[in-house]
Amino acid sequence: MIENPFYGPEFHGEYEVASVGRLDLEEGGTIPDCRLAFTTWGELSPEKDNAVLITTWYSGTHQIWRDAYVGEGHALDPSRWFIVAIDQIGSGLSVSPHNADGDNASIAMSNFPRVRIGDDVVAQERLLRERFGIERLQLVVGGSMGAQQTYEWAVRFPEKVLRAAPIAGTAQNTPHDQIFADVLMAAITSDPGFADGEYKSNADVVAGLTRHADIWGVMGFSTEAWKLEFWRAMEFDSKEAFLDGFLRPYFTAMDPNDLLCMAWKWQHGDVARHTGGDLAAALGRITAKTYVMPIDEDMFFPPRDCRAEQELVPGAELRVIEEVLGHLGLFGVAPSYMPQIDRHLGELLATRV
Repeated sequence: MIENPFYGPEFHGEYEVASVGRLDLEEGGTIPDCRLAFTTWGELSPEKDNAVLITTWYSGTHQIWRDAYVGEGHALDPSRWFIVAIDQIGSGLSVSPHNADGDNASIAMSNFPRVRIGDDVVAQERLLRERFGIERLQLVVGGSMGAQQTYEWAVRFPEKVLRAAPIAGTAQNTPHDQIFADVLMAAITSDPGFADGEYKSNADVVAGLTRHADIWGVMGFSTEAWKLEFWRAMEFDSKEAFLDGFLRPYFTAMDPNDLLCMAWKWQHGDVARHTGGDLAAALGRITAKTYVMPIDEDMFFPPRDCRAEQELVPGAELRVIEEVLGHLGLFGVAPSYMPQIDRHLGELLATRV
């Protein structure tokens, strides 16, 4: 176990951690004590019929949802909905390579087993059912890797999901993104300080984490965003200052093994595993009213990829978000982003199912 002050309430706000017990994984490994970090907003109705689940993305936690997506005036309004955000395995808050201790000590650091998107969803379903008695969700929503989890929920548990909103993500990872994940992982593991995953501190791997951050700078923001010098709106005076003052510190504070856990999971995301590789059959199982919500300038998950999947989901609609920042527009810093998200999610939640 490694102490890392980044993973705590100071940076992520208040949250709870609950165990869902032993989790046997799809790849054959086991997490002896699967602990999930989560936070809630609002009150669960006596009938338990107002629950919304938020799933998290790569490197992100519930914190960005709290800061940008949830609150009065948003579609995700706690005065109406009981909203649960669950941090994915490997996030650094839920059970992860760097924080594995106690019963999980045997899987710490480089010994952490391979985790799939489906493992997250199985653990999340157990937490919602055992802790809150929630058997049905009015909405599952998530961006990027959260979109992968949203699709997994809708395919694996169709009777439990009434509405689904995958934002800027796909149900089956594309060859392009599989290669991209390889490059992200290599940026970290090629640092000699990585020491085959047995480093003593994330600071030992700062060169690899910095390269990792720079790759996100290349692909996370659109080419047009860089031409428009988006960083000026964030009070940086050059692109180099933005990299040094924001993007690099964001990633170098994180644990390398945690990032690798999530990257492998993202790379291997594929709901067609439920149907022998038949994506159409898998997405055809979805009964939730689904809004597929790509970002128009996204270099990872362009609308054409999302549209191809949306056409396989019965009754699904394509709702394209216009956001010049590209994939990292998910952070909600552009003033035009959240009004679009709120409009689409509001319409989806108002749709009778």
